[in-house]
Amino acid sequence: MKTRIKVYSVLTAAALLTGCGAFNNQDSTETATTENKTTTAASDTTTDCCEDKDKDCCKDEPADCCGDSAEAVTLGAPEKTDINIGHLNSTAHLLAFVAAEEGYFKEEGLNVTLTQFSSAAELVNGIEADKLDVAFVGSVPTLTFQSQGHDISIFGGAMTNGHGYVIKSEYADEDELGVEILKGRNVASVKNSVQDAELQILLKEAGIEIGEGKDKVNIVYFDSQKDAYAALSNSSIDAASVYSPYASLAKSQGYKVVYYCAHEKALENQPCCRQIAKTSALNSNPNTFTAIERAFIKAYHFTQTDHDKTIKDVKKYIDIEDDLIETEVYGGYSVSSPDPDKQGTVTLKDTIVDLGYTDDYDIESYYNTDIYKNALASILAEGSDDIYKELEEHFNEYE
Repeated sequence: MKTRIKVYSVLTAAALLTGCGAFNNQDSTETATTENKTTTAASDTTTDCCEDKDKDCCKDEPADCCGDSAEAVTLGAPEKTDINIGHLNSTAHLLAFVAAEEGYFKEEGLNVTLTQFSSAAELVNGIEADKLDVAFVGSVPTLTFQSQGHDISIFGGAMTNGHGYVIKSEYADEDELGVEILKGRNVASVKNSVQDAELQILLKEAGIEIGEGKDKVNIVYFDSQKDAYAALSNSSIDAASVYSPYASLAKSQGYKVVYYCAHEKALENQPCCRQIAKTSALNSNPNTFTAIERAFIKAYHFTQTDHDKTIKDVKKYIDIEDDLIETEVYGGYSVSSPDPDKQGTVTLKDTIVDLGYTDDYDIESYYNTDIYKNALASILAEGSDDIYKELEEHFNEYE
Protein backbone atom coordinates (compact mmCIF):
# COMPACT_ATOMS: atom_id res chain seq x y z
CA MET A 1 0.00 0.00 0.00
CA LYS A 2 2.84 2.38 0.79
CA THR A 3 5.07 1.56 -2.18
CA ARG A 4 5.93 4.69 -4.21
CA ILE A 5 6.93 4.64 -7.85
CA LYS A 6 9.94 6.69 -8.81
CA VAL A 7 8.32 9.04 -11.31
CA TYR A 8 6.48 10.90 -8.55
CA SER A 9 9.35 11.17 -6.12
CA VAL A 10 9.96 14.68 -7.46
CA LEU A 11 6.93 15.93 -5.55
CA THR A 12 8.37 14.53 -2.36
CA ALA A 13 11.52 16.54 -2.93
CA ALA A 14 9.42 19.64 -3.52
CA ALA A 15 7.53 18.94 -0.35
CA LEU A 16 10.62 19.64 1.70
CA LEU A 17 10.66 23.16 0.32
CA THR A 18 7.68 24.32 2.34
CA GLY A 19 8.44 23.31 5.91
CA CYS A 20 6.61 25.98 7.89
CA GLY A 21 6.86 24.63 11.42
CA ALA A 22 6.18 25.91 14.90
CA PHE A 23 7.40 29.36 15.88
CA ASN A 24 8.27 31.09 19.09
CA ASN A 25 5.61 33.46 20.37
CA GLN A 26 7.05 36.95 20.50
CA ASP A 27 5.62 40.40 20.01
CA SER A 28 6.53 42.70 17.16
CA THR A 29 6.19 46.42 16.56
CA GLU A 30 4.16 47.24 13.46
CA THR A 31 3.28 50.65 12.03
CA ALA A 32 1.72 51.74 8.78
CA THR A 33 0.26 54.86 7.17
CA THR A 34 -1.23 55.73 3.84
CA GLU A 35 1.52 58.29 3.24
CA ASN A 36 4.92 57.61 1.71
CA LYS A 37 7.26 56.76 4.57
CA THR A 38 10.64 55.39 5.43
CA THR A 39 11.04 52.78 8.15
CA THR A 40 14.37 51.90 9.69
CA ALA A 41 15.30 48.57 11.18
CA ALA A 42 15.31 48.82 14.96
CA SER A 43 16.95 46.59 17.50
CA ASP A 44 16.04 45.71 21.07
CA THR A 45 19.73 46.22 21.86
CA THR A 46 19.50 49.98 21.15
CA THR A 47 18.59 50.89 24.73
CA ASP A 48 21.19 48.51 26.15
CA CYS A 49 24.02 49.85 24.04
CA CYS A 50 23.18 53.42 25.06
CA GLU A 51 22.43 52.83 28.73
CA ASP A 52 25.84 53.92 29.97
CA LYS A 53 26.41 56.60 27.35
CA ASP A 54 24.95 59.88 26.29
CA LYS A 55 21.25 59.33 25.48
CA ASP A 56 21.78 60.89 22.06
CA CYS A 57 24.50 58.43 21.06
CA CYS A 58 22.23 56.39 18.80
CA LYS A 59 20.03 59.17 17.55
CA ASP A 60 21.79 59.83 14.28
CA GLU A 61 23.50 56.53 13.52
CA PRO A 62 21.81 53.76 15.47
CA ALA A 63 23.35 51.04 13.33
CA ASP A 64 26.91 52.19 13.92
CA CYS A 65 26.38 52.87 17.62
CA CYS A 66 24.54 49.70 18.54
CA GLY A 67 26.03 47.17 16.19
CA ASP A 68 22.95 46.87 13.97
CA SER A 69 22.75 46.83 10.21
CA ALA A 70 19.72 49.09 9.91
CA GLU A 71 18.09 49.17 6.51
CA ALA A 72 15.76 51.88 5.24
CA VAL A 73 12.66 50.73 3.35
CA THR A 74 10.45 53.24 1.55
CA LEU A 75 6.78 52.36 1.26
CA GLY A 76 4.63 54.13 -1.32
CA ALA A 77 0.97 54.94 -0.75
CA PRO A 78 -1.43 52.32 -2.18
CA GLU A 79 -2.56 53.22 -5.70
CA LYS A 80 -5.97 51.72 -4.90
CA THR A 81 -7.51 51.46 -1.43
CA ASP A 82 -10.92 49.81 -1.99
CA ILE A 83 -10.06 46.13 -2.32
CA ASN A 84 -12.21 43.05 -2.97
CA ILE A 85 -10.85 39.67 -1.90
CA GLY A 86 -12.45 36.35 -2.82
CA HIS A 87 -12.16 33.16 -0.78
CA LEU A 88 -13.74 29.73 -0.48
CA ASN A 89 -15.65 28.15 2.40
CA SER A 90 -12.36 27.06 3.94
CA THR A 91 -10.31 27.63 7.06
CA ALA A 92 -7.35 27.57 4.66
CA HIS A 93 -7.99 31.22 3.86
CA LEU A 94 -7.71 32.44 7.43
CA LEU A 95 -5.02 35.00 6.61
CA ALA A 96 -7.71 37.20 5.09
CA PHE A 97 -10.11 36.60 7.98
CA VAL A 98 -7.54 37.50 10.63
CA ALA A 99 -6.24 40.51 8.67
CA ALA A 100 -9.80 41.86 8.53
CA GLU A 101 -10.81 41.12 12.12
CA GLU A 102 -7.55 42.31 13.70
CA GLY A 103 -7.50 45.56 11.71
CA TYR A 104 -4.37 44.89 9.68
CA PHE A 105 -5.97 45.95 6.40
CA LYS A 106 -6.98 49.26 7.97
CA GLU A 107 -3.45 49.71 9.34
CA GLU A 108 -2.26 49.53 5.74
CA GLY A 109 -4.76 52.15 4.57
CA LEU A 110 -7.03 49.62 2.85
CA ASN A 111 -10.81 49.22 2.83
CA VAL A 112 -11.27 45.50 2.18
CA THR A 113 -14.40 43.51 1.39
CA LEU A 114 -14.27 39.71 1.70
CA THR A 115 -16.62 37.60 -0.42
CA GLN A 116 -17.06 33.83 -0.37
CA PHE A 117 -17.23 31.91 -3.66
CA SER A 118 -17.96 28.26 -4.45
CA SER A 119 -15.18 27.30 -6.84
CA ALA A 120 -11.80 28.20 -8.29
CA ALA A 121 -13.39 28.95 -11.65
CA GLU A 122 -15.70 31.54 -10.09
CA LEU A 123 -12.75 33.17 -8.33
CA VAL A 124 -10.65 33.36 -11.49
CA ASN A 125 -13.61 34.77 -13.42
CA GLY A 126 -13.97 37.40 -10.70
CA ILE A 127 -10.32 38.37 -11.03
CA GLU A 128 -10.47 38.63 -14.83
CA ALA A 129 -13.73 40.61 -14.72
CA ASP A 130 -12.15 43.08 -12.26
CA LYS A 131 -14.74 42.22 -9.62
CA LEU A 132 -11.98 40.87 -7.40
CA ASP A 133 -8.51 42.26 -6.76
CA VAL A 134 -7.19 39.18 -4.93
CA ALA A 135 -8.37 35.59 -4.69
CA PHE A 136 -7.27 32.54 -2.75
CA VAL A 137 -7.24 29.72 -5.30
CA GLY A 138 -5.89 26.17 -5.20
CA SER A 139 -2.46 25.68 -6.71
CA VAL A 140 -3.58 23.09 -9.30
CA PRO A 141 -6.45 25.15 -10.77
CA THR A 142 -4.20 28.20 -10.73
CA LEU A 143 -1.55 26.33 -12.71
CA THR A 144 -4.03 24.93 -15.21
CA PHE A 145 -5.66 28.32 -15.75
CA GLN A 146 -2.22 29.86 -16.29
CA SER A 147 -1.36 27.14 -18.82
CA GLN A 148 -4.52 28.05 -20.71
CA GLY A 149 -3.39 31.67 -21.05
CA HIS A 150 -5.40 33.35 -18.29
CA ASP A 151 -3.89 36.65 -17.11
CA ILE A 152 -3.38 35.63 -13.48
CA SER A 153 -0.21 35.56 -11.40
CA ILE A 154 0.72 34.04 -8.06
CA PHE A 155 2.16 36.55 -5.58
CA GLY A 156 1.77 34.79 -2.23
CA GLY A 157 0.68 31.67 -0.41
CA ALA A 158 -2.30 30.72 1.72
CA MET A 159 -2.05 27.12 2.89
CA THR A 160 0.16 24.04 2.72
CA ASN A 161 -1.61 20.65 2.77
CA GLY A 162 -5.07 20.49 4.40
CA HIS A 163 -6.93 18.09 2.09
CA GLY A 164 -7.59 14.42 1.42
CA TYR A 165 -10.54 12.02 1.08
CA VAL A 166 -13.19 10.59 3.40
CA ILE A 167 -15.31 7.44 3.09
CA LYS A 168 -18.50 6.07 4.60
CA SER A 169 -17.85 4.08 7.78
CA GLU A 170 -19.29 0.83 6.37
CA TYR A 171 -16.25 0.65 4.08
CA ALA A 172 -13.56 1.45 6.68
CA ASP A 173 -13.33 0.74 10.39
CA GLU A 174 -10.51 3.20 11.04
CA ASP A 175 -8.88 6.29 9.59
CA GLU A 176 -6.05 6.48 7.04
CA LEU A 177 -6.24 3.02 5.50
CA GLY A 178 -5.06 4.49 2.19
CA VAL A 179 -6.35 4.65 -1.37
CA GLU A 180 -6.66 0.85 -1.64
CA ILE A 181 -9.98 1.01 0.22
CA LEU A 182 -11.38 3.12 -2.64
CA LYS A 183 -11.23 0.21 -5.08
CA GLY A 184 -14.67 -0.61 -6.42
CA ARG A 185 -16.07 2.63 -4.98
CA ASN A 186 -17.68 5.73 -6.46
CA VAL A 187 -15.70 8.74 -5.31
CA ALA A 188 -16.95 12.33 -5.50
CA SER A 189 -14.30 14.87 -6.44
CA VAL A 190 -13.80 18.20 -8.20
CA LYS A 191 -12.13 18.36 -11.61
CA ASN A 192 -9.18 20.72 -11.87
CA SER A 193 -8.53 20.66 -8.13
CA VAL A 194 -5.60 19.89 -5.85
CA GLN A 195 -7.61 17.05 -4.31
CA ASP A 196 -8.23 15.38 -7.68
CA ALA A 197 -4.61 15.68 -8.84
CA GLU A 198 -3.33 14.25 -5.58
CA LEU A 199 -5.72 11.30 -5.76
CA GLN A 200 -4.59 10.52 -9.28
CA ILE A 201 -0.95 10.65 -8.16
CA LEU A 202 -1.59 8.21 -5.31
CA LEU A 203 -3.70 5.87 -7.44
CA LYS A 204 -1.00 5.69 -10.08
CA GLU A 205 1.63 5.02 -7.43
CA ALA A 206 -0.51 2.19 -6.04
CA GLY A 207 -1.14 0.76 -9.53
CA ILE A 208 -4.88 1.33 -9.30
CA GLU A 209 -6.75 2.30 -12.47
CA ILE A 210 -9.49 4.90 -12.70
CA GLY A 211 -12.82 3.62 -13.97
CA GLU A 212 -15.67 1.29 -13.13
CA GLY A 213 -14.96 -2.17 -11.73
CA LYS A 214 -14.14 -3.87 -8.46
CA ASP A 215 -10.40 -3.22 -8.80
CA LYS A 216 -10.75 0.35 -10.07
CA VAL A 217 -11.77 3.69 -8.57
CA ASN A 218 -14.66 5.47 -10.27
CA ILE A 219 -14.26 9.23 -9.90
CA VAL A 220 -17.50 11.22 -10.19
CA TYR A 221 -16.91 14.93 -10.71
CA PHE A 222 -18.83 17.82 -9.17
CA ASP A 223 -18.60 21.57 -9.70
CA SER A 224 -17.44 22.45 -6.19
CA GLN A 225 -16.06 20.90 -3.01
CA LYS A 226 -19.32 21.74 -1.25
CA ASP A 227 -21.25 19.76 -3.87
CA ALA A 228 -18.81 16.84 -3.73
CA TYR A 229 -19.12 16.60 0.03
CA ALA A 230 -22.91 16.89 -0.07
CA ALA A 231 -22.96 13.96 -2.53
CA LEU A 232 -22.01 11.66 0.36
CA SER A 233 -25.68 11.75 1.35
CA ASN A 234 -26.47 9.88 -1.88
CA SER A 235 -26.43 6.08 -1.79
CA SER A 236 -24.49 6.02 -5.07
CA ILE A 237 -21.47 7.90 -3.64
CA ASP A 238 -19.13 6.07 -1.26
CA ALA A 239 -16.34 8.57 -0.67
CA ALA A 240 -15.52 12.21 -1.35
CA SER A 241 -12.66 14.67 -1.55
CA VAL A 242 -12.23 17.20 1.24
CA TYR A 243 -10.30 20.36 2.02
CA SER A 244 -10.22 22.29 5.29
CA PRO A 245 -12.52 22.14 7.22
CA TYR A 246 -14.47 19.30 5.56
CA ALA A 247 -12.19 16.54 6.90
CA SER A 248 -12.90 17.45 10.52
CA LEU A 249 -16.57 18.02 9.74
CA ALA A 250 -16.77 14.59 8.10
CA LYS A 251 -15.17 12.87 11.10
CA SER A 252 -17.65 14.57 13.42
CA GLN A 253 -20.43 13.09 11.28
CA GLY A 254 -19.09 9.55 11.45
CA TYR A 255 -17.10 9.27 8.21
CA LYS A 256 -13.58 7.87 8.13
CA VAL A 257 -10.55 9.60 6.63
CA VAL A 258 -9.04 7.72 3.68
CA TYR A 259 -5.85 9.79 3.89
CA TYR A 260 -4.57 13.21 4.88
CA CYS A 261 -2.22 14.59 2.24
CA ALA A 262 0.09 15.80 5.02
CA HIS A 263 0.68 12.15 5.97
CA GLU A 264 1.39 10.88 2.46
CA LYS A 265 5.09 10.84 1.60
CA ALA A 266 4.50 11.94 -1.99
CA LEU A 267 2.26 14.83 -0.94
CA GLU A 268 3.66 16.14 2.32
CA ASN A 269 4.15 19.93 2.53
CA GLN A 270 2.29 20.33 -0.72
CA PRO A 271 1.68 23.96 -1.72
CA CYS A 272 -2.10 24.19 -1.82
CA CYS A 273 -3.93 27.51 -2.05
CA ARG A 274 -2.12 30.50 -3.56
CA GLN A 275 -2.76 34.22 -3.56
CA ILE A 276 -3.52 35.31 -7.10
CA ALA A 277 -4.26 38.58 -8.87
CA LYS A 278 -4.44 39.87 -12.42
CA THR A 279 -0.89 40.03 -13.76
CA SER A 280 -1.33 43.53 -15.14
CA ALA A 281 -2.73 44.77 -11.80
CA LEU A 282 0.31 43.50 -9.89
CA ASN A 283 2.53 45.44 -12.29
CA SER A 284 0.52 48.68 -12.23
CA ASN A 285 -0.39 48.75 -8.50
CA PRO A 286 2.66 47.38 -6.64
CA ASN A 287 2.13 49.56 -3.56
CA THR A 288 -1.43 48.32 -3.15
CA PHE A 289 -0.43 44.68 -3.27
CA THR A 290 2.54 45.31 -0.97
CA ALA A 291 0.10 46.78 1.56
CA ILE A 292 -2.20 43.76 1.16
CA GLU A 293 0.72 41.40 1.66
CA ARG A 294 1.90 43.26 4.73
CA ALA A 295 -1.55 42.71 6.23
CA PHE A 296 -1.37 38.98 5.44
CA ILE A 297 2.11 38.69 6.96
CA LYS A 298 0.94 40.42 10.13
CA ALA A 299 -2.06 38.10 10.21
CA TYR A 300 0.23 35.09 9.98
CA HIS A 301 2.22 36.40 12.93
CA PHE A 302 -1.01 36.77 14.91
CA THR A 303 -2.05 33.18 14.18
CA GLN A 304 1.21 32.00 15.70
CA THR A 305 0.83 34.04 18.88
CA ASP A 306 -2.89 33.99 19.71
CA HIS A 307 -4.62 30.70 18.92
CA ASP A 308 -7.86 31.42 20.79
CA LYS A 309 -8.53 34.74 19.07
CA THR A 310 -7.54 33.29 15.69
CA ILE A 311 -10.20 30.60 16.11
CA LYS A 312 -12.79 33.28 16.96
CA ASP A 313 -11.78 35.30 13.89
CA VAL A 314 -12.09 32.28 11.60
CA LYS A 315 -15.48 31.32 13.05
CA LYS A 316 -16.97 34.61 11.83
CA TYR A 317 -16.40 33.40 8.25
CA ILE A 318 -16.47 29.61 8.61
CA ASP A 319 -19.30 28.87 11.03
CA ILE A 320 -18.44 25.46 12.47
CA GLU A 321 -17.62 24.31 15.98
CA ASP A 322 -14.56 25.84 17.61
CA ASP A 323 -12.90 22.46 18.17
CA LEU A 324 -13.16 21.65 14.45
CA ILE A 325 -11.51 24.96 13.55
CA GLU A 326 -8.77 24.30 16.08
CA THR A 327 -8.14 20.85 14.59
CA GLU A 328 -7.93 22.20 11.04
CA VAL A 329 -5.75 25.18 11.90
CA TYR A 330 -3.51 23.81 14.63
CA GLY A 331 -3.91 20.02 14.41
CA GLY A 332 -0.90 19.45 12.19
CA TYR A 333 -2.83 18.78 8.97
CA SER A 334 -2.08 22.14 7.36
CA VAL A 335 -0.14 25.40 7.72
CA SER A 336 -1.51 28.75 6.57
CA SER A 337 1.51 30.77 5.46
CA PRO A 338 1.76 33.82 3.17
CA ASP A 339 5.06 32.65 1.64
CA PRO A 340 4.69 32.31 -2.17
CA ASP A 341 6.80 29.09 -2.09
CA LYS A 342 7.84 29.37 -5.70
CA GLN A 343 10.13 26.35 -5.82
CA GLY A 344 7.51 24.01 -4.38
CA THR A 345 4.80 25.29 -6.71
CA VAL A 346 7.01 25.07 -9.79
CA THR A 347 7.83 21.47 -8.93
CA LEU A 348 4.12 20.76 -8.46
CA LYS A 349 3.53 22.24 -11.91
CA ASP A 350 6.08 19.88 -13.41
CA THR A 351 4.47 16.95 -11.60
CA ILE A 352 0.94 17.59 -12.88
CA VAL A 353 2.32 18.13 -16.39
CA ASP A 354 3.94 14.68 -16.16
CA LEU A 355 0.62 13.35 -14.93
CA GLY A 356 -1.06 14.76 -18.04
CA TYR A 357 -3.21 17.03 -15.95
CA THR A 358 -2.26 20.15 -17.89
CA ASP A 359 0.04 21.34 -20.66
CA ASP A 360 3.50 22.68 -19.90
CA TYR A 361 4.18 26.41 -20.03
CA ASP A 362 6.67 29.04 -18.86
CA ILE A 363 5.55 30.01 -15.37
CA GLU A 364 8.14 32.76 -14.81
CA SER A 365 6.00 35.61 -16.11
CA TYR A 366 3.10 34.44 -13.93
CA TYR A 367 4.96 34.31 -10.61
CA ASN A 368 5.61 37.57 -8.78
CA THR A 369 7.72 37.16 -5.64
CA ASP A 370 8.78 40.82 -5.42
CA ILE A 371 5.53 41.84 -3.71
CA TYR A 372 6.05 39.42 -0.82
CA LYS A 373 9.78 40.14 -0.66
CA ASN A 374 9.24 43.90 -0.34
CA ALA A 375 6.36 43.54 2.11
CA LEU A 376 8.34 41.26 4.41
CA ALA A 377 11.45 43.46 4.17
CA SER A 378 9.47 46.52 5.21
CA ILE A 379 8.03 44.72 8.23
CA LEU A 380 11.46 43.43 9.23
CA ALA A 381 12.78 46.98 9.00
CA GLU A 382 10.18 48.13 11.50
CA GLY A 383 11.08 45.49 14.06
CA SER A 384 11.66 41.76 13.88
CA ASP A 385 11.26 38.63 15.97
CA ASP A 386 11.72 34.88 15.51
CA ILE A 387 8.46 34.47 13.57
CA TYR A 388 9.29 37.12 11.00
CA LYS A 389 12.91 36.01 10.81
CA GLU A 390 11.88 32.46 10.05
CA LEU A 391 9.62 33.70 7.26
CA GLU A 392 12.61 35.61 5.88
CA GLU A 393 14.90 32.58 6.08
CA HIS A 394 12.37 30.34 4.36
CA PHE A 395 11.76 32.83 1.57
CA ASN A 396 15.46 33.45 0.97
CA GLU A 397 16.13 29.72 0.72
CA TYR A 398 13.16 28.66 -1.39
CA GLU A 399 12.07 31.66 -3.48
